[in-house]
Amino acid sequence: MTLILEQKQKERLGLSPSLSVRPFLRWAYVGTCSTVGTVDRSRVVKDCAGKSSLDSTMAKQWHAGCGSQQQQMRVPRTGADTRAFMERWNCVVLLVLYMFFLSAAVNGEVYLVLIEGDPVVSYRGTIPGLSATHEFNPRSTALQTVGHEAVQAYSAHLVTQQDRLLETAIGKGIRKLYSYNYVVNGFAVDLTPEQAEILAKTPGVKYVERNQRVHSLTTHTPDFLGLSKGLWASAGGPENAGEGIVIGVVDTGINPNHTSFDSKGGKPYGPIPTYLGNCEVHSSFPTGSCNGKIIGAQHFAASAKSEGAFNDTIDFDSPLDGDGHGTHTASIAAGNHNVPVVVDGVYYGNASGMAPRARIAVYKALYRLFGGFNADVVAAIDKAVQDGVDILNLSLGPSSPPTESAITFLGIFDLACLAAVKAGVVVLQAAGNGGPYPQTTLSFSPWIITVGAGVDDRSYPNFLQMGNNLKLPGKGLAPGTPGDVMAKLVLAQDVVTGPKNPIFDPSDCQDSTSLDKGTVAGKILICTYSFNFVYGGSTIKRVEDTVRNLSAMGFIMVVQSDTAGSRFDPIPITVPGIIITSQNHSQILLDYYNQTTSRTTEGQAVTFEAEGKIGNGQQAVYSGTSPVVALYSSRGPDIRDYSFSNADVLKPNVLAPGSLIWAAWTPIGIDEPAFLGKNFAMMSGTSMATPHIAGIAALLLERNPTWSPAYVSSAISTTASIFDSFGNHLQAQSVSFSGDPDPIPGTPFDYGSGAVNATAAADPGIVFDANYDDYIKFICTVPGVEAFTVFNLTGSRCSVTPEDLPTELNTPSITVSSLNGTRVVSRTVTSVSKASETWSIRVDQPAGVTVSVVPHEFTISPSSKQKFVVTLTASGSSSAFSFGEIYFTGSLGHTAHIPVSVIQSQGAR
Repeated sequence: MTLILEQKQKERLGLSPSLSVRPFLRWAYVGTCSTVGTVDRSRVVKDCAGKSSLDSTMAKQWHAGCGSQQQQMRVPRTGADTRAFMERWNCVVLLVLYMFFLSAAVNGEVYLVLIEGDPVVSYRGTIPGLSATHEFNPRSTALQTVGHEAVQAYSAHLVTQQDRLLETAIGKGIRKLYSYNYVVNGFAVDLTPEQAEILAKTPGVKYVERNQRVHSLTTHTPDFLGLSKGLWASAGGPENAGEGIVIGVVDTGINPNHTSFDSKGGKPYGPIPTYLGNCEVHSSFPTGSCNGKIIGAQHFAASAKSEGAFNDTIDFDSPLDGDGHGTHTASIAAGNHNVPVVVDGVYYGNASGMAPRARIAVYKALYRLFGGFNADVVAAIDKAVQDGVDILNLSLGPSSPPTESAITFLGIFDLACLAAVKAGVVVLQAAGNGGPYPQTTLSFSPWIITVGAGVDDRSYPNFLQMGNNLKLPGKGLAPGTPGDVMAKLVLAQDVVTGPKNPIFDPSDCQDSTSLDKGTVAGKILICTYSFNFVYGGSTIKRVEDTVRNLSAMGFIMVVQSDTAGSRFDPIPITVPGIIITSQNHSQILLDYYNQTTSRTTEGQAVTFEAEGKIGNGQQAVYSGTSPVVALYSSRGPDIRDYSFSNADVLKPNVLAPGSLIWAAWTPIGIDEPAFLGKNFAMMSGTSMATPHIAGIAALLLERNPTWSPAYVSSAISTTASIFDSFGNHLQAQSVSFSGDPDPIPGTPFDYGSGAVNATAAADPGIVFDANYDDYIKFICTVPGVEAFTVFNLTGSRCSVTPEDLPTELNTPSITVSSLNGTRVVSRTVTSVSKASETWSIRVDQPAGVTVSVVPHEFTISPSSKQKFVVTLTASGSSSAFSFGEIYFTGSLGHTAHIPVSVIQSQGAR
């Protein structure tokens, strides 16, 4: 039996980025003045003042080290000021973390436990009196006719077995949070570390894993992806696209009152007999919230409550979305067609989900302030598969690779997803937002479709026309200043008057009482986008309020920094406004202003002669050049363990639109403060990219209802494009110090198999199939995996030889993390064409590697299989990956390709 108990407190920190990027700014600030690592409740850490106590003296230290500095929390103007400013903010962060630890101290630790005995999806009837359940797919009518009682009986047996084992090992009175019985056999339980040690040694217990924190990681994209003339048209129009398919969304819940989920006015939604999920009723989620379009809604919060993170008042003990993220992702996947997007009275187009007729099953397991916990997410997955969803959308991920398991593929989350795939469910997960750096993807396993985020051809540019005839680019979904006449510019720092706000620097324009209304009225106010907007409470909304209160013409934000990691996206602004996102351009504006402003000998501004006009930033511009891998989208290579050893698996798998995505929102959502009170939001992140693929998968399943998850994955991957709309190789945004990301040539570790082509995916000609047994064999061949561990965790025995390698898994890609000499890899394709077809094969060779394929031509009839052998020979040694492609061209017009990624190495496999 395996037990991992390290990092009991580190995971409480929750410091990883969300899988959705803040629409206005994503700033990756690394490093704090305090040592915030593994923090036990009773242990000592350093605070910002270098002291060594987090006990009752903390309040005094806070007041002395941080609180007394509030008057000085102004915009840093030198390196020393910046460091001091950041140290004060780190004190705030440390205090918040400390209070969070204190609030959690009254609770036990949550552990996920796997025990002996097959789950429902694997049970073959070995116990007298209990019929086999493995053949009853929850999405088939067989379960409804003969299997339901068998499933119920065996599930009850597993729960009894779990309870008896827990009572025998620990005693009565232990609080079990969940019983997992469908995709895995086990439970989540609240224990002390000492009790977990005892449980780990109990006969019948196979694995104990400490709970892990997870995080939640469109008006144009249906047309951009070609759905209007492709899959929607073949389905009989958007009103039929996705008919009969259920997409399970594990996220922050849903806003059931949104027009994107309204079931009135179109064809009525009848029942789907194969979906068994229920709809919770609560004062915040009343009867009728599930309306046919929303076919089921449940929430999972037992672990969050046990961890002391859940707050009834703001988190809602129901499927209601108090965050916005879940509503957004659900509407991207399956929101209604042609829903007008209106924000602050401005019309931005009509939104549609990828599969407008598909049903949405809601499994709320993430919450607005703290994200979520693995125990709740696994419970949601277990229930979703049991309920009979066709697709699982997981726009979420862990804070880091799992430390509980030495192998990334063997964590309970990944094993639950494997069992879901075994049950026929297509599982999709966001890659993460850790890009553009390598090995940052937080979705690891080959049975999961991992989605990266691309930037499509739509943008919302704006400009500032200055009185010296220079025009500076910027961003902001804001109206322009009226007419053609320029307005005078005034710097906030030059019009400070009255008492200063102890919290905000006047340059941030957060408090109108700090500025001289008489001077500002009728002028354009220049404000500073300081660190307060990133780490403090400064918001663009307060800048708008200041402009109104002072009767200003509008505002301009200049940035203090545009260093690597900064990300600026437009947000709705109701007054004329613009953000100059480049530090160089900001300085050009300030130089012009200073040259034209007369001052006294003391530096006091006397006259303001600088002029400017703000353009209209509410109009979308379509460049026609796309897609490009987004800067934040997590990159490969995939890793196989917590030591970050490269895996023989391609990640991410495919690229989908993920930047500046308009979709449904909840007015009470706080995931992005700029959209508080709005019904729609424009968000960016791999969280937004993933439901695009979930919706496309629904369209593929509607068209091909017998396709397996591997078929769907293969069809999407082999038909994806590695070229942009102009025929150039896909590019990926990279770190730049000029304010905007620089595009560089992309690789499969940036975009996987390429940018999704939904129309081609519907008719791929050939697919690469893999089933549960193939995935088990793959796990058995991963370096560092022992056969006993595989049997212990999955109940499946390894039947492999030393010659068997992970590269033999029949995926639509070839990744060799260490090529020593020559490697022979085989792949098998299955024809899904309606007629016999002759295929020819061509290879784009990776640098330093010779790739040959036999046969180089074959003819295959419908439903038949064809094996081919790929030989890779290294010509030298290199620590870097090189990339190539194997192209397939069919005589009936089909085309396919698989990426090849290789490191030439003299080391072990």
